[in-house]
Amino acid sequence: MPRVADHDQRRAQIARAFQRLLAAEGFAGVSFSRVAAEAGVSVGLIQHYFAGKDVLLRFAYEDAVSRMSERVRVRVRAGQADRLPVAEVLLDSLVELLPLDRERDVEYRVRQGLQAQALHHAGLAEVARQSGGDILGYVTSAVENGVECGEVEPGVDAVLAARMILATVQGLADQVALSGADAFSARDVLGRVVATVFTGRHGSRDR
Repeated sequence: MPRVADHDQRRAQIARAFQRLLAAEGFAGVSFSRVAAEAGVSVGLIQHYFAGKDVLLRFAYEDAVSRMSERVRVRVRAGQADRLPVAEVLLDSLVELLPLDRERDVEYRVRQGLQAQALHHAGLAEVARQSGGDILGYVTSAVENGVECGEVEPGVDAVLAARMILATVQGLADQVALSGADAFSARDVLGRVVATVFTGRHGSRDR
């Protein structure tokens, strides 16, 4: 078990160093030697854990997506434990996708940079499709749950509504990263879009 843990920790350490460099300098600033220096390890150690740059790219992409997804899950669990309206839980969780602090900004830049590379990289494209499908599925399920709880009108196309909400999330993420939109205004805009879908009252179907 310790060997496995150490192996995973080393891979994560190297991936996070790669992510920091990619977020700060783009692909021009990324090489095994730069990553090694950033991670405080040797190039040989990186080559031991990653057979090539493509393997490192995919692992770093999956790592960024995994951390983002875990924050969303934490928000969802907390909202469900507090019995919050579906719309509020959805809003709180989607705000986690916005680059509103250092950690989320690095993840946003990593996801954007590697998603662009996915156009010409089958492994990265697979990660992009999987992560995109997962978040679309989550938002779609939230809309469907909203219908059951009376927060969303029956007959609403859940997939279409989810795509609209996620398009807003992506646009806001770009604005925050490029122009520094503040957290309050970004949340307010997203909240207004969510409210166009969740037009009912929480629990009204139970009456």
